[in-house]
Amino acid sequence: MRIIAGSAKKRILTVPRGWTGRPTADRVKEALFSILGDQVVDCNFVDIFAGTGNVGIEALSRGAARCVFVEQESKAVQAIKKNIALTGFHDRCQIVKNSAFDGINTLLAGKGQFNIIFLDPPYGCGQEVIIIDKLTGQGLLSPGGVIVAESSKREEIPSIIGEFGMFRQERYGDTMLSFFKQL
Repeated sequence: MRIIAGSAKKRILTVPRGWTGRPTADRVKEALFSILGDQVVDCNFVDIFAGTGNVGIEALSRGAARCVFVEQESKAVQAIKKNIALTGFHDRCQIVKNSAFDGINTLLAGKGQFNIIFLDPPYGCGQEVIIIDKLTGQGLLSPGGVIVAESSKREEIPSIIGEFGMFRQERYGDTMLSFFKQL
């Protein structure tokens, strides 16, 4: 697992031993950031179910102003810390060690907004829809912002969830990326 582009290009990231998570594949990550394009530059990015921080660190490498990582598993949080140190982005990061639901509450308490909210829950759990619905009416997504949900292609993702509508969906092998914006 590596950083594909930007200031930390080619850096190899840490994956903890015995970790059962599934990092976003380089091919999927490259497609994601190709689709997002210049929206990443100077944005506030949140990586929910962050795992090793792979996607959020890629955003920082490509010019995101800051990234908040939400992850509850201790091994993964330690990997995020190591990967942030490796890439030198510590001054632009915050780690929220919590479940996705409690992490969103922490973000809401901070009263900030995010331009891009990325979530990558474990495949097959159906949490994509639950998390996006939880964001409805919360004001966490900035005007014109984007929510991106990574899921298995087998997941049923509705085209409208709460106040968000899907405007694009792309498949890469077993992985599906679904893009939402406010209606």
